[in-house]
Amino acid sequence: MSDHIVKSYDNDLEDLRRSISEMGGVAEKMMTEATDALVRRDTVLAQNVIVADKRLDVLQREIEERSVLLIARRQPLAIDLRETISAIRVSGDLERIGDLAKNIAKRALAVSGENHPKPLMTGLKHMTELAMRQLKDVLDAYAERDPEKALAVWRHDERIDAMFNSLFRELLTYMMEDPRNIGLCTHLLFGAKNIERVGDHTTNIAETVYYLVHATAIVDDRPKSDDTSSTLIRKE
Repeated sequence: MSDHIVKSYDNDLEDLRRSISEMGGVAEKMMTEATDALVRRDTVLAQNVIVADKRLDVLQREIEERSVLLIARRQPLAIDLRETISAIRVSGDLERIGDLAKNIAKRALAVSGENHPKPLMTGLKHMTELAMRQLKDVLDAYAERDPEKALAVWRHDERIDAMFNSLFRELLTYMMEDPRNIGLCTHLLFGAKNIERVGDHTTNIAETVYYLVHATAIVDDRPKSDDTSSTLIRKE
């Protein structure tokens, strides 16, 4: 990014970048701890995630307010305007990722006293690891203004969908084999869906990074392979 004649203008933009970086760190930590709480049935960790969501909400509001003020005061154009709009978009996606982490933490509290089938927990953990790699990569792409890295994240979203599809079918099997598993598996299913949604918001951020650098949207159709709706229809 080129320097502006007014130094405070550069400072305003840099503050937005730092705040996005902080939000990204909080969101990553929340997701990791939320899924750990679900797998380990750790109620203390789950409560920590729920509390942390307030910090993410505050950061998101601050970014929006500073962005609006920057637009009003500086009337940015071209890359500066895209940078400001992108900060608003990315902060919104990170805030939603925090909400999804909080939802997983609430599921962890709901099933803390139940025994979890180990294969299901392993699948959930692998799905989380993949989603977290995607999130880290897209945050790096944003920090580095790297559209190719962002595009790679965008193209790999299908892998999270495929893992969700597999876990979805496994959970349905457990529920059909023993009705006593329905309560637990329902909570795990919603937890898995929340992780899959994190992948969607990560893909949103990748699209924003691409737009920020190239001033154009990705023209290809978004990769998506979640077929759970059709699975439910076939089951009925």
